[in-house]
Amino acid sequence: MLGRLGYENLGLGVGLRSVHFDHILKQNPVVDWFEVISENFMDSQGRPRYVLEQISERYPLVMHGVSLSIGSTEPLDFDYLRKLKQLAKAVDARWISDHVCWTGVAGVNTHDLLPLPYNEESLRHVIDRVSIVQDILERSLVLENPSSYVTFAASTMSEAEFIVRLAEEADCGLLLDVNNVFVSARNHDFDPVEYLRSMPHERIVQMHLAGHTNCGTHLIDTHDGPVIDPVWELFRLAHGWTDGVSTLLEWDANIPEFPVVHQEVLKAKKVLANVLTGMSDFSSILTDSNTRRSTVPHPSLVTISDAE
Repeated sequence: MLGRLGYENLGLGVGLRSVHFDHILKQNPVVDWFEVISENFMDSQGRPRYVLEQISERYPLVMHGVSLSIGSTEPLDFDYLRKLKQLAKAVDARWISDHVCWTGVAGVNTHDLLPLPYNEESLRHVIDRVSIVQDILERSLVLENPSSYVTFAASTMSEAEFIVRLAEEADCGLLLDVNNVFVSARNHDFDPVEYLRSMPHERIVQMHLAGHTNCGTHLIDTHDGPVIDPVWELFRLAHGWTDGVSTLLEWDANIPEFPVVHQEVLKAKKVLANVLTGMSDFSSILTDSNTRRSTVPHPSLVTISDAE
């Protein structure tokens, strides 16, 4: 069945990681779909590409990138886009996603997802670049909300407003990372429920779930453990507002055996079984004893001034 922006709801998926290649090829686990990191396969013609082609014959695939750098002032990398388009065609990728961020400048890739100032100038810049990318790829681009640890003095709007306007004015899809919403809300003291409520739900074509690390004064999006209960609650709320979209679990560090990762995303079935029984008290999202938000500024989080 086709859902948001014509994209099919693929069900519950798992991020494809090399440590699980042998298990997947030998065991053919009952998984709805896989998401692959685009850059891991764009230039590979060896075993990784062979494995990807084998898996693409058995499961639906989605491509998720980390180097598009849609917010950078560097010119778009047209060679990168050409390879991205070729890979998507080769594996019949259902869609291509990346992040609302920039990743480098002056030809240097920091291999990090760096935040943007949220203002009119940045918004116009990103919208223009999304339009070019979509024309080249000949398909809609799906963009993910970031996890963030700094803010800019130059920002004149919230992250939520920026992403809403970007999606509408660039006519692109959204990948709602529920864990990123929780992490950023904790780090910057905003209401994650109101953030979810404000999103253009009809443009959300996929959701991410993941674990994070609690550093006391702030949270870091580490993808190295199970999803915590308040994030599951946010997911349940988001699912209701979107009427359900393809959902994927990310686990990128301290990766356990495949069945453990798969079982974690399957918890969503239990969570969603309660959707029609009524809403939970979402105040627990903000006051959970392990992730309590502080009413004072976090000393480890900084605001970047124009001078910097």
